[in-house]
Amino acid sequence: MIIDQTERSSASAGRPPHPWAMWPTLAIAGALTVAHAVMGAFGDYWIDEVYMLAAGRFHPDWGYADQPPLVPMIGAAMDFLAPDSMFVLRLPVALATGATVVLIALLAREFGADRRAQTIAAFAGATGLWANLVGHWLAPYSFEPLLWTALFLPLVRWLRQHSQGVADDRLLLVFGLLLGINLQAKFQVAILCAALLLSTLVVGPRALPARPKLWAGAGIALLIASPALIWQALHGWPQLEMSRVVAAESPVLSGGRGGTAVMLLLYAGVLGTALVLMGLWLLLAEERLRPYRMFAPAMIVLWIFFVVTAARPYYLIGMYGLPIAAAVVGLQRRREAKPSRWGWAAWPVYAVTALAAGAMIFTADAINRGFSSAITHVQAERISDGIARQVSDVYRALPPEQRSRTAVIGDSYISASMLDIGGRHHPLPEVFSPHRGYGFFGHPDDGIDTIVLFARSADEIRPFFTDARLAVPGGDLKVWVLSGRTEPWAQIWPAVRSMR
Repeated sequence: MIIDQTERSSASAGRPPHPWAMWPTLAIAGALTVAHAVMGAFGDYWIDEVYMLAAGRFHPDWGYADQPPLVPMIGAAMDFLAPDSMFVLRLPVALATGATVVLIALLAREFGADRRAQTIAAFAGATGLWANLVGHWLAPYSFEPLLWTALFLPLVRWLRQHSQGVADDRLLLVFGLLLGINLQAKFQVAILCAALLLSTLVVGPRALPARPKLWAGAGIALLIASPALIWQALHGWPQLEMSRVVAAESPVLSGGRGGTAVMLLLYAGVLGTALVLMGLWLLLAEERLRPYRMFAPAMIVLWIFFVVTAARPYYLIGMYGLPIAAAVVGLQRRREAKPSRWGWAAWPVYAVTALAAGAMIFTADAINRGFSSAITHVQAERISDGIARQVSDVYRALPPEQRSRTAVIGDSYISASMLDIGGRHHPLPEVFSPHRGYGFFGHPDDGIDTIVLFARSADEIRPFFTDARLAVPGGDLKVWVLSGRTEPWAQIWPAVRSMR
């Protein structure tokens, strides 16, 4: 009875009914941050990571063909502060990974979780499989769990307050501000907003879309995202082409739609997957969670959409915190109603969950090493240095007069990024690539009639030159020298440029 009175008193003030489990949450988040910061200090660049760094450092712009500019800007800033430092480059990602844990615990508190339930939510959030795989790689999807969870927090608080009759609509302006930041990191959050709006119209609360400050927040979001959106519009919306590229790569990267369907859930981790499924059910069926019901249909709609479109299998990682928060509240109420004698049985599950998550952190380095050995036989501390040294040797062996008319081209955004980064230590001319985002960075000027090509094959660009010789054989990627350009670059580039 005393507890009920306390909860009613807190509710009347619009506050969560339970204190924040600060120390357990910070301990879990701190341990996770340290683990990723330490692991991030070693190893080599991940393929998307080196692209983020090269794009932000050497090709700063308001937008890019395949993502907004926020993460490249972060990479450029970190590299400016400490060039070549993997620890500094990846520190924002490690901090974001740990901060997500804190926000998931706070999200659970908004749902009504006590300290114990908040701690379980923090642990589940900290042991997601995908989040721990990428938790120290500088890539847009590494920041997505933090950005989506932060986006949900003011919305969940508004929903709780609205159910208590004391909603502060300024929270909807905060939602818009965070949405704008999300849109500067990944455009997929727009699909999330469409699913949330549809779900709200179906299951409520219908008072939400009627709030003027919600649409004012949407205006703030569009204003923040406008530079990237204008860039996309001026360049023909190349981001839309990326959806077709993602679908084409799905069979190889995730086993097609079937693999995507499974991994969209399993990436939540051992404990996390169970809580996500339980939380979805509770959001749909539990009357006390009715104010937040809109999130369950939205997540189901997103799951269906991502499976049908053969999207990446990690596109739902930012939404795991919501059903986890709902699930721990359900477990808490069951515990309060009838304490179980089998509570000890959870500890083996926690142990397996932690071990699986830890294994994913170490798997990241193994994936990088496997990728490096697959694309080149060059041995170097960093693959970017090894590739740049190899190409630089070929470039410097050219006659001086020919070198002044030479550019370097990588056959993919990955190889071009490696050359851009490694070229800081090994003399190279300007680096180009017709692939994906690099294809929009521009092409060589017509004073260039010779290229040093780092590619699997020279067949695609060979018809535009009178002479081609293989300068460095071996490995999956080779170094070619092509000279005697026969067409203007303005005609060559559209013919070879590709998002695939």
